[in-house]
Amino acid sequence: MHHYRQALMRMRQGDSDRDIARSRLMGRRSAAAFRAMAVDRGWLADEGPLPDDEAIAGALVGPKRASTTVSSLAPLRDQIGAWFDQGVSGVVIHMALKREHGYTGSYSAVRRMLGTLKRETPPDATVRLVFVPGEAAQVDFGAGPLLADAAGVVRRTWAFVMTLCFSRHQYVEFVWDQTVATWLGCHRRAFEWFAAVPERLIIDNAKCAITKACVYDPQAQRSYADCAEGYGFRIDACPPHDPQKKGIVESGVKYLKGNFLPLRAFRDLADLNTQAKRWVLEEAGLRRHGTTGEAPLSRFPVERAAMRPLPAVAPDLGVWSQGSVHRDCHVQFERAYYSAPYTVIGKRLWLKASDGMVTLYDEHRAVAAHARADRPGMRRTVRDHLPPDARTFFAHDRSWCLVQAERIGPSCTELIAHLLADRVIERLRAVQGVLRLEKQYSSARLEAACARALAHESPFYRTVKTILAGGHDLLVAQATLPVVTPHSGRFARDAASLFAAPPTLQ
Repeated sequence: MHHYRQALMRMRQGDSDRDIARSRLMGRRSAAAFRAMAVDRGWLADEGPLPDDEAIAGALVGPKRASTTVSSLAPLRDQIGAWFDQGVSGVVIHMALKREHGYTGSYSAVRRMLGTLKRETPPDATVRLVFVPGEAAQVDFGAGPLLADAAGVVRRTWAFVMTLCFSRHQYVEFVWDQTVATWLGCHRRAFEWFAAVPERLIIDNAKCAITKACVYDPQAQRSYADCAEGYGFRIDACPPHDPQKKGIVESGVKYLKGNFLPLRAFRDLADLNTQAKRWVLEEAGLRRHGTTGEAPLSRFPVERAAMRPLPAVAPDLGVWSQGSVHRDCHVQFERAYYSAPYTVIGKRLWLKASDGMVTLYDEHRAVAAHARADRPGMRRTVRDHLPPDARTFFAHDRSWCLVQAERIGPSCTELIAHLLADRVIERLRAVQGVLRLEKQYSSARLEAACARALAHESPFYRTVKTILAGGHDLLVAQATLPVVTPHSGRFARDAASLFAAPPTLQ
């Protein structure tokens, strides 16, 4: 309105429309129309102040002419307004009107109605968050480029970005996934990159960090809670569906995608991360930031001095999870199996997996610890975790049987070795049965029975048991065994002769 006031003042001073046009305030026709309007309102009188800008603007615009067109959706305005407040799209509203209210109009009418409602809705006010040095950092994931992994499979990468809120200096790392282990590892490397830790981290509600998203009572993942305790920062989770609370890192991810990724080629993930770190230090960190007006690296020393120092000993960033103990006394984790005592079968245990160890906890009591499996399907088993019968079964293997046989005697050793040497049938249970006869009889009698079975060329469990049950091992051994003439029939040899008493020596 300033040039209208200037034109009005010059008109009071006697300038013509041509003079006003020559001064480039407005054209001759506009000056003539404005002069006529000023005369009607008495603004050209020498006495009295000039009208204010609001009065001039009201005279120029004039009353708005009311529309004579009535929308066909006017009777349904309240219903459409309710759907608009709920965030329902115009296409869905149009379909609902046709289905529920028999509306036959076009989608354009719905769109015009929604435009009217949007203009009548007051815009949401926003407040820019201001942070002091070292107060906070914001963390987020963003989609990265497609790359081939070690197996040659093309996969999506993800950009982990941590941005310091005061200096806008950032840490960028591209990873293959968004698992808890990856999330924790990126935090460790980010803190080492800054050589300091901020007071709190503002994050969204990713499953690797927050197990229950809530405005007032969010629940952090147990692994992430241990990380926060170890490094001394606080977790500040944004309310659900409110990413504006971490707009700094959102802008940082957008800046990364728009300024780093285009027109670059990457051999593999290592080359991608190498180029990203160089870009942060040589380009992103040296640019004049649009909000702060300074380069992030020039503000970073001030922020670093206000941040927490790194702990003297890096905390153990173990991944916590829960699993049930199956009937085989094992818990499954990442497709590998770890044993637990048989007394906790059926219970749900906490499992903490670090880089090299896996520890099982029953409540707060550690019940088992294993070296971490290095491939899927691998079993880590402690024999003492198995039930007593199972421990006995696995303990009585071939080596144990040979040791027990040597303790009993040479004949028992020979018979056991003969059974174990069978290349067609597995005789381990028969060997265990022979050795078990020692408990019922004695080692001396078992040795004698084995000797008698070997003498009659029948080194089998049934033979040894029959000899002991009939007491044939107690008979006086003959000096020379009778020569048995072999026959071709399967049952030609008299089985009773194996256990007959030997003749009396003269």
